[in-house]
Amino acid sequence: MRLCEKPMKLFSNIPIPKSNHPIDYHSHIMAFGSCFAENMGEKFHYYKFQSTTNPFGILFHPLAIEKVIHFALSEKSFTENDIFFLNERWHCFDVHSQMSHPDKEVLLQNLNDALQITKQNLTKASHCIITLGTAWVYKHIESNHIVANCHKVPQKQFEKQLLSIRQIEESLVQIVSKVKKVNPNIHFIFTVSPVRHLKDGFVENQQSKAHLIAALHSFLNKESFQKRDWGEYFFAYEIMMDELRDYRFYADDMIHPSQLAIDIIWQKFTEVYFTKATFEIMSEVKSIQNGLQHKPFNPSSEEHQKFLKQVNIKIKALQKRFQHIQFQTLPIFS
Repeated sequence: MRLCEKPMKLFSNIPIPKSNHPIDYHSHIMAFGSCFAENMGEKFHYYKFQSTTNPFGILFHPLAIEKVIHFALSEKSFTENDIFFLNERWHCFDVHSQMSHPDKEVLLQNLNDALQITKQNLTKASHCIITLGTAWVYKHIESNHIVANCHKVPQKQFEKQLLSIRQIEESLVQIVSKVKKVNPNIHFIFTVSPVRHLKDGFVENQQSKAHLIAALHSFLNKESFQKRDWGEYFFAYEIMMDELRDYRFYADDMIHPSQLAIDIIWQKFTEVYFTKATFEIMSEVKSIQNGLQHKPFNPSSEEHQKFLKQVNIKIKALQKRFQHIQFQTLPIFS
């Protein structure tokens, strides 16, 4: 029997280049995009980075992201002409349904507040992460506008279209140029979401992802963009497709990445963008988070009270170094 000279390799490892634009606890991160942007946003929130994710809710395609950024930076406001009433709630075609509200005035206030939040954060952000989910879009026939979300309006009122590679690339140019005018120092990180849009069809989903990837690389490879070092591509989609190419890495719906897959992609992201010092602070934050989630058998016991004091000491020490980091202070019984 012939022995193998080296162990069999059963999966691929994508090389991990270190970014020249690291993220640390002084960074301000702004993120837009698909459900996967939300997954990454939750990680930033857990580890107490200065980050804002999707003020308008999940946005799946580049034109939707471009429109809200344009509105925010040109100081436009949402008005009654931008909203409509359906199924006992007010909606806006330009944002996700999580923004919808039974009260018209509340919706308008929330929309315009989100514009202010977006402008404030984009003008001071060190990094802007944009995650594209699909190249399929829906054009509202009556208004002739491409929408961000259909809000369960009957499908016959829309025309489904596949954005061309050129349309996507032009939208990316608009996004970057608008943001760079108000914040010349911002660095862009572009990703393609690994979420499978199977409602479009299996073949159609791959066609959509191909358009997004081709447009992104055409845009990022432009000589003018590379010379200015304005941004880069993070390979979230490729990790899912090549390193984690197994259905066990999907959630039960077989559409979204599982929590394990999200954790693995996050780990890869940290290896690209985080420094040793950042990892050390993250470790401190995680220790505090674990302490906050601890469920004691006897909350008033002397042992637990000592534990709480230690957690509070850690919180105060970390907050002295980073004032933006906030935790719930644990009550201590006297």
